[in-house]
Amino acid sequence: MSHVSTPQHNDSDTPPRRHGGRGRDRGRAKGRHRGRNILIALGVLVLAAGGTAYWLYSDLNGNIKGVDIDKAIGDDRPQKLPTSGQNILILGSDSRAGANAALDAGHVSGARSDTALVMHIPEGRTKAVGISIPRDTLVTRPECTKSDGTKVPSAKRVMFNSIYSQVGPACVVKTVEQISGVRMDHYVEIDFAGFKGLVDAIGGVTVTTDQDIDDKSSGLHMPAGTHRLNGTQALQFVRTRHGIGDGSDLGRIGLQQKFMLALLSEIKKQDLLGSPTKTYKIADKLTASLTTDSDLASLTKLAEFGRSLNGVDPSTMETIMLPVAYDKIDPNRVVAAEPQASELWKAIRSDSPIPESAKKSPAKGGSS
Repeated sequence: MSHVSTPQHNDSDTPPRRHGGRGRDRGRAKGRHRGRNILIALGVLVLAAGGTAYWLYSDLNGNIKGVDIDKAIGDDRPQKLPTSGQNILILGSDSRAGANAALDAGHVSGARSDTALVMHIPEGRTKAVGISIPRDTLVTRPECTKSDGTKVPSAKRVMFNSIYSQVGPACVVKTVEQISGVRMDHYVEIDFAGFKGLVDAIGGVTVTTDQDIDDKSSGLHMPAGTHRLNGTQALQFVRTRHGIGDGSDLGRIGLQQKFMLALLSEIKKQDLLGSPTKTYKIADKLTASLTTDSDLASLTKLAEFGRSLNGVDPSTMETIMLPVAYDKIDPNRVVAAEPQASELWKAIRSDSPIPESAKKSPAKGGSS
């Protein structure tokens, strides 16, 4: 296993160049049947803790932040799936404030949704597909209401990752629902500073790359091969864009998807039930970094939802990128490619297999 040089600087808001990398990858997790979902282990730990259960519950439950998505959006939403399938919007937020400021040498201000993933879990809940939405995608932002009640009018040609900072998470959910026609059953946001702590709490995550990464902006210098990443290195890995492909956001999506699968596999294979102390440490880091919709914003609800997803194995999960094409006005931005994007969202709405044609993105930016 190769050594990874210690990162020194984080990615900044440098305007993107021509986009690259479809970012499709399939994880291969080891120890497929050795562990259980962290949320299930957490629920068992709390229930079995006897006299300390209430303290454990209160402490961890207080970490979780909730957003009332239903109230913020109202009735202007797609219908729920007619099956038991689930759709979850997962955002990686990068506020560059507080603890996150120490992780960013660029000192970029404001909050951003740096990573966006629609997780679709079909009926039966034994497999899943993750659809990454490039943050530089130009979209039509619907009319939204901020948390303070202020109305924000609809706007065209808005960069997707700006919506979080301008209007808030509920508007990101509403935007995804408007462009896809897919109802988001849940919203989960993980803060990057907490993400770093989670990776360190589980003892690192192992990833394998087939190309060298040399990113002067992030400070990540990693030869091709297998590496065990600590929290700081993991942050640099998912933020890296300049050291691979043509240096654009589309290339980074592949790294983010690769790391996500590796992280899920690492959590699932650890013997959490056999180590209550370790389980609590991981759960503390995880819950402290989470913001969810109000329906999931408690330890009990998270554990219950986790149990319903225990049949999903990370090694069988498919990750793809929303098909995009370079914008004709601004080639540094992308737009949803048609008819591929419509075919993709239609398959998700009907809980049907995604056709191969809907996974092909015209914007490849030099990737093979």
